[in-house]
Amino acid sequence: MTRTPELVVKDLHVSVEGKEILKGLSLEVGKGEVHALMGPNGSGKSTLANTLMGHPRYEVTSGDVLFKGKSLLGMATDERSRAGLFLAFQYPVAIPGVTVSNFLRTALNARLAPRAAGDGAPPARRGIAPREFRALLREQMALLRMDESFALRYLNDGFSGGEKKRAEVLQMAMLKPEIAIMDETDSGLDIDALRIVSEGVNTLAGPDLGVLLITHYQRILDYIKPDFVHVLLDGRITLSGGPELALELESRGYDFVREGKEAATP
Repeated sequence: MTRTPELVVKDLHVSVEGKEILKGLSLEVGKGEVHALMGPNGSGKSTLANTLMGHPRYEVTSGDVLFKGKSLLGMATDERSRAGLFLAFQYPVAIPGVTVSNFLRTALNARLAPRAAGDGAPPARRGIAPREFRALLREQMALLRMDESFALRYLNDGFSGGEKKRAEVLQMAMLKPEIAIMDETDSGLDIDALRIVSEGVNTLAGPDLGVLLITHYQRILDYIKPDFVHVLLDGRITLSGGPELALELESRGYDFVREGKEAATP
């Protein structure tokens, strides 16, 4: 029996301020898989990421997005997160005055409280106990080889590009999503930061996590090995393949995909 992928995007059309950006995009991502979505500027990559998480600026005009068999389109962003989706931002926002630790505990409590209630937990318990949270945070930071002092800093306030992306990976480690969407995680990173962030993603990858890695360039795929590579042009996935496709894009650019698309169009 063939297993249905957790995330299924079906003929998705999305408009922003009346302009159609996605024009019939279809994609499936299952747990245990790493999918790389590549494409030039303006092709619709970040539009897809924001649409999947329910950003109100992005209007779905037709098509559907199913997560574990249920449509996401009527769900608020926090409901999508509780269901098991996660978005790592291209440009994470600084929150002065809120430590990484406090932010993570608040996020984890918001994520866990509905599940605890549904599992018959006592009404008095809300989220995760402080001692349990501290132990979990230390465990995940050790796994990602992060200094514990990082948790005491204000979230993204004065962080370097690499530190901001590492904070996103730490959030992913704590929240344990089933599908993680990583929107141009390599943006603004030097080689050393890229390697460190990629190692964190690889540490978390496994049978319980599917990753949709959105990127312009092949270089991050030297560190995070995809199972599938998809090319997004003009709002549609026009070509899919294995890891070798990313290398071909690196050497030939997107012109050969455009030319093939034009040749296939009657």
